[in-house]
Amino acid sequence: MPTASHETESPASTEHLMEEICQPKNLKKALKRVLQNSGAPGVDGMEVQELPGYLREHWVEIKEQLCQGTYQPKPVKRARIPKPGGGERELGIPTALDRFIQQAILQILQPLWDPTFSDHSYGFRPKRSAHQAVNRVQEYIAQGHTYVVDIDLERFFDRVNHDMLMWRLAKRIKDKRLLKLIRAYLNAGVMDDGLVQPTIEGTPQGGPLSPLLSNIVLDDLDRELEKRGHRFVRYADDCNIYVRSERAAQRVMEGVSHFITKKLKLKVNRKKSAIGRPWERKFLGFSFTKEEKPRRRIAPQSIRRFKGRIRELTRRNRGTSRTRMIGELTDYLRGWRAYYGFCETPSVLRSLDSWIRRRLRSYIWKQWKHGQKRLKELRKAGVSRGLASRTAHSSRGPWRISHSKALQIAMPNIYFDMAGLLRLSTR
Repeated sequence: MPTASHETESPASTEHLMEEICQPKNLKKALKRVLQNSGAPGVDGMEVQELPGYLREHWVEIKEQLCQGTYQPKPVKRARIPKPGGGERELGIPTALDRFIQQAILQILQPLWDPTFSDHSYGFRPKRSAHQAVNRVQEYIAQGHTYVVDIDLERFFDRVNHDMLMWRLAKRIKDKRLLKLIRAYLNAGVMDDGLVQPTIEGTPQGGPLSPLLSNIVLDDLDRELEKRGHRFVRYADDCNIYVRSERAAQRVMEGVSHFITKKLKLKVNRKKSAIGRPWERKFLGFSFTKEEKPRRRIAPQSIRRFKGRIRELTRRNRGTSRTRMIGELTDYLRGWRAYYGFCETPSVLRSLDSWIRRRLRSYIWKQWKHGQKRLKELRKAGVSRGLASRTAHSSRGPWRISHSKALQIAMPNIYFDMAGLLRLSTR
């Protein structure tokens, strides 16, 4: 199986990287990307939209600090977001200026490193995607590798050893100013509830540079797995290894966990890491059918999260207009379909479409409130008088009524199509 070249840049070509980072063309591209990504302000309160004006006024001074190796990043602001499986994920929000500088660094370093990364690595890399990673897994399963070693790294981004990371960077970068700046970003600290806490390990998760630094650290894991001849796929800190037997899986789990702990100085989450069958596990939101030629399917956990979000958007007590609700639904469905439409089980998408429409019929029925209003709306939609009267005065609740013949006539599928509701299924 082909792997990427592991050649290093010559020292001479990396002695003046800071000048390349500060080239106007690179800076213009970095600013455009930061403005596109937007995001919350950091500890200084500066909005991303204020950044161009700030740079016009202060860039000469900032550039001089960068080129002299005296620039000091500000601490990142701690933010907590809920994790899909429960609990919270901690992120750091750099200032708009630091996001801009990190992006400029990334644009110079990524072309140097990315071609040397493993062919099995898919996360946060140009022209690579989660879909490609899932596709590769599907190939392994079809070849008979029907046991998976699912390794979860505990708080990976918070546990990266700074000295080991800097040692890896120094092997390829000879510009000491850039090395000093990256070290400064690693040590910039975190502001939480107004107090700045030092950061002695971990990468600045939330900044543009963090994904590249994480891939640099985990490239050693990729090389070790390649050396051992394993079939694996890694997406950021999510690594799955595919073998032919349970016994082999147990042996791999033990050996790889030892390497991660002893060599990489990282911690394997024993509770979340497991050996299993691919159709019983999930990877990047997908699972697979138990067939000779496995098909991609949406993992049950992903469907549960999806339904939870739809229930929030279609709560019957929301008190919003159906036009606005359908608009919000469509915005969410568009992104969800772009990712999960990659599945090969269209019947699931059709079933979810039907369920969403039923949720909307239930909401609209509740909006009509009382018998006379309901009777009037059903008759206006072409429902016969007898059926409309029986339905309008029924004691059944909105969810049961939403599946009735009268509402199917009054609000057929095309009714929601014309209202702008996006369908998940295109087949």
